[in-house]
Amino acid sequence: MTTASSPDRAVLLTPGAGASRDHSALVAIEEALAPVPVERMDFPYRQAGRKAPDRPAVLVAAVREGAETLAAATGLAPGRLVLGGRSLGGRMCSMAVADGQAALGLVLVSYPLHPPGRPEKSRTEHLPQLQVPCLFVSGRRDAFGTVDDLEAAAARIPGPVTHVWLDGGDHGLRRRDADVATAVRDWVLALPLPLP
Repeated sequence: MTTASSPDRAVLLTPGAGASRDHSALVAIEEALAPVPVERMDFPYRQAGRKAPDRPAVLVAAVREGAETLAAATGLAPGRLVLGGRSLGGRMCSMAVADGQAALGLVLVSYPLHPPGRPEKSRTEHLPQLQVPCLFVSGRRDAFGTVDDLEAAAARIPGPVTHVWLDGGDHGLRRRDADVATAVRDWVLALPLPLP
């Protein structure tokens, strides 16, 4: 079990495209997970004061750097870190892991399966490379992907997949921070650790 002095896992959280590290859902997740170490990070474009996200390669590199920094700060191996976040942030974390970034698991809140109204622009090509446990926390009314579409896409993930569906929730999951934080906390704390 995690203690403040000797954590056995830590969590890196990333925001959606239009938000910062201080998004209320990310703050709620951090508070729910205490004393597990949590780092909420901003992407480079946000740090530079820009609104438009960088190219995926830049965002994925930022995830890798954030994971490296968190591992160093906690003294944990990269395979003891849970990576994830909201929408774009979660997607970039999943792309980093698909490309070889070590992780204990992935937390994908409001995963943006496709742009609203554009199901043909599906963002799933990397999912078959995900070998780690994945948690999807999604609203049943998310315009970025229906329940059926997201479940079908997630079925291509070789690692264990857990879905938590929030009734009435849309992509923003407004006023559902406590539900999101509880789902993430319970899942993260139940993750089995890798053998030493």
